[in-house]
Amino acid sequence: MIFQAFKQFTEGLGFTKQAMMISVWGNLINVILGIIFVKGMFGLTPMGVSGVGLSILIDRILMAIAMGAYVFNSKNFKVYLSQFKFFSFDLSRIKKIAKLGAPVAMQYSFEISAFSGAGILIGTIGKVEQAAHFTALSLAAFTYMLATGIANAATIKTGNNFGSKNFKGLRLSAIASYHIVIVFMSATALLFMLANNLLPYVYTSDTTVIGIAAQLLIIAGFFQLFDGTQVVGLGVLRGLGDVNMPTFITFLSYWVIGIPVGYLLCFKYGFGVNGIWYGLTFGLLTASILLFIRFQNRTKKLAAQKTELHQA
Repeated sequence: MIFQAFKQFTEGLGFTKQAMMISVWGNLINVILGIIFVKGMFGLTPMGVSGVGLSILIDRILMAIAMGAYVFNSKNFKVYLSQFKFFSFDLSRIKKIAKLGAPVAMQYSFEISAFSGAGILIGTIGKVEQAAHFTALSLAAFTYMLATGIANAATIKTGNNFGSKNFKGLRLSAIASYHIVIVFMSATALLFMLANNLLPYVYTSDTTVIGIAAQLLIIAGFFQLFDGTQVVGLGVLRGLGDVNMPTFITFLSYWVIGIPVGYLLCFKYGFGVNGIWYGLTFGLLTASILLFIRFQNRTKKLAAQKTELHQA
């Protein structure tokens, strides 16, 4: 959490490479220490799975220290830290952050719990189907993380433009973010569709699991496109400080539409595990459309308000 706090602070100001490099080095250290502790190299007693936990702990401590050292020693942040005190609490600012942060946390909770719920439902069908679900979902999650990076960039650019009241630049950067994620997710969708029988081998050699996962990756092709556009929509709206309505949209999309539709298709209409994924895809489609409409309405209102102020 300390690492994340420093990371979000620097990224919000447009400095993103440093956190990336610290993360890369942290992962390398984690892997090296994990091997040493698990296998008991250099005279250490083999620690098994506990060694993995210890390597992660050491890695996270080092990453937090490195990120903190960068922030407090970089000239880029001196102006922001001139009056910083560790034990100074500003209740009004805490309330503002909580007011923004709590709905964002709920957005993540609704999305993550929906996918977890889908996994539980699929687990009632059979262990092979559940294994195929997590295989396909792991592949989709990899590309989703790259889309999340685009969404974070959209949040930063939107926030900067919103703060400077550059509403034209705000809309242009937001639309550009949509364009980038659509192109990227379309490419990954094509990859999933063309290599659907090969990609599952990254996680398993079980031919039965691979056969079901290959079907899910076809669905994931459409799934990817909507997943990318909805996460960018959330990112843009966060940059505007608009978090309450998007939170309702995520709840509606995942828990009122996605999961119920998936349940019906799976258990009532005989689509099996594919039905759950159709439901999730439909939920993501709903979220991406509603969030884009919300973005259009909010930014057009801001532009209209600025025009009225100039005329006045």
